[in-house]
Amino acid sequence: MPKQQIDPLFQLIKSISKSEKRNFKLYANRISSEKETKFLQLFDVLDKMDEYHEAIILKKAKDIKQSQLPNLKAHLYKQLLTSLRLTQINHDISISIREQIDHAKVLYNKGLYQQSLRILDKTKALAWKNKKNILIFEIVQFEKLIESQYVTKSIENRAEEITKEATEISKIMDGVVFFSNMSIRLYGLYLKVGYVRNEKDLLMVKEFFNTNLYPYDIQTLSFFEKLYLFQSYVWYYLIVQDFLMCYKYAQKWVDLFQTNPEMIHIHTDLYLKGLNNVLVALFYTNHVTKFKTNLHLLRKLENEEQFNHNSNLNILLHMFLYMHRINRHFMDGTFNKGIHLIPKIESFLEENKFGMDNHRALVFYYKIACLYFGNGQYKEAIKYLNRISDVRDTTLRGDIHCFGRILNLISHYELENTELLEYQIRSTYRFLAKMEDLQEVQKYILRFLRKLSSISPDQLKDELKKSRVDLQKWVNDPFEKRAFLYLDIISWLDSKIENRPVQEVIMEKIEKSKR
Repeated sequence: MPKQQIDPLFQLIKSISKSEKRNFKLYANRISSEKETKFLQLFDVLDKMDEYHEAIILKKAKDIKQSQLPNLKAHLYKQLLTSLRLTQINHDISISIREQIDHAKVLYNKGLYQQSLRILDKTKALAWKNKKNILIFEIVQFEKLIESQYVTKSIENRAEEITKEATEISKIMDGVVFFSNMSIRLYGLYLKVGYVRNEKDLLMVKEFFNTNLYPYDIQTLSFFEKLYLFQSYVWYYLIVQDFLMCYKYAQKWVDLFQTNPEMIHIHTDLYLKGLNNVLVALFYTNHVTKFKTNLHLLRKLENEEQFNHNSNLNILLHMFLYMHRINRHFMDGTFNKGIHLIPKIESFLEENKFGMDNHRALVFYYKIACLYFGNGQYKEAIKYLNRISDVRDTTLRGDIHCFGRILNLISHYELENTELLEYQIRSTYRFLAKMEDLQEVQKYILRFLRKLSSISPDQLKDELKKSRVDLQKWVNDPFEKRAFLYLDIISWLDSKIENRPVQEVIMEKIEKSKR
């Protein structure tokens, strides 16, 4: 699904809730006179549109001339943000603290230094309580400015006090910046290449991680230093496919919030991402009981109040819930039951198409395709795999692009599209080579699929058995095993050998593993 250019104002209007729209109307009617209601007309027209078209705007809002449209759009955008800020002050501590800093600035500009300092002192205590380090730094710097102009008998003590606070917060911020830089760079690497593909990848990631991580004492680190440190370890172990260690640090990430419960409400998005990574690690280690326990913990959050006021949190929560509800069906082998989630996921993706990035959409498309494949609905699987190949930018999650094409080939084989298959195999081979993702397992699968079309029916079962033995030797290979994370080719071969549905084969394996 290629991202088209979306008008920012249109995107903003489509992102706001009914209650936010109602509040905006009340706010706009208070601040505007009858002569200044053109921006409200523009709002009403855009709100009712499904796609942005300037010609339709000018046709429906007859009072608006084309020359006026750019200025009206800019004015409406500004007023929307102002209204949204007012509605979120009571639900977002950062916005609330910034409002108090603004009030202090107004008093400072009036020369009312003492009143300004009193507001800053209260606001700083609130910022410390909520670990808003950047805002603390801003407040301390502002206090220095005021103290340099408002001279009192206590200036000497105040100077020492402010200097000490500035040094403390500066030290904390240095650590936070370091660990957050480490975390985001590793996450960027994961998005680009997925899991390590070879010895070269592994050495590169290890060298980057070990040379950039300086010695630390965990007991002396602040909340956010610990958080970004644990994040860094999660991305590192995810990339190198050490899922047990990935689980260990993802759990530390969640435990950090649970031992600081006030931070769950303040930084819910980061808590959600921690729970998501716990579930990802448990999925890959196939720890079903713990997975279901943590999924239940995630589902309980649906009833929390903050999700009613924050679209970002609502999107994140439901994105993770849908993703892991699919994963639960993969772990149980219940592909037929997982299919029932797809209409809900489609509605979710459509409702949030302006806020959903291509990365998340790609993951959903691949998982939905796997659900359909596991349920024997190969045409439907191909439909979603084609959505992946339609995304031109292959620098993002190249791994999904590569394995999506391989699953596409197998789906075409199941549909006996033999004429199309030969072309698809050559095309996929070229694509994988171009992406530098042509490992032994992928090469073997491509050769195997090409050979299948020329094998006589009486030889087919023997060829399938031989291929199963050949592929089995790579299942535990540190670099080749990643192919089996994306595609359970062994279970598919077993289903062909035994002439049974792949879902039945997988469920039987799961039952055996439980015993």
